[in-house]
Amino acid sequence: MAAGPAGPVRRAAPPLGVAAGLGAAVTWVGAVDPNLPGRYPACPLLRWTGLYCPGCGGLRGLHALAHGDLAAALGANALALAGYAAFAVLWVLWLIKAVRTGGGMPVDLRAKHWWALAGLVLAFTVVRNLPFGSALAP
Repeated sequence: MAAGPAGPVRRAAPPLGVAAGLGAAVTWVGAVDPNLPGRYPACPLLRWTGLYCPGCGGLRGLHALAHGDLAAALGANALALAGYAAFAVLWVLWLIKAVRTGGGMPVDLRAKHWWALAGLVLAFTVVRNLPFGSALAP
């Protein structure tokens, strides 16, 4: 006997599972302040070279965002905040597509998109470590 088509709740299970996992992670970061020393490991690149990696300040920004402080989140890591927003939009699109058709992610990223993203991350990393880009440093 063949199973019938999955209902909308079952089709929504993968994006809802991702949301539950990320919700738990955000709750943890919101509760355990990364601004206090010893709570999370230090960035190895910052520790060994004194340079900010593209993720430096990301946890502090997520902690600020979890507490509703958008300005502090933007100041901690603007690129991470943009990434959180982009992920939220993609997640909503994924949920809608999953409920309607049972399909996966609605965005088909090609090599040129990945190269553009890598270029953006590289440019952000270089600029935040230069004197004129100090506003991007955490």
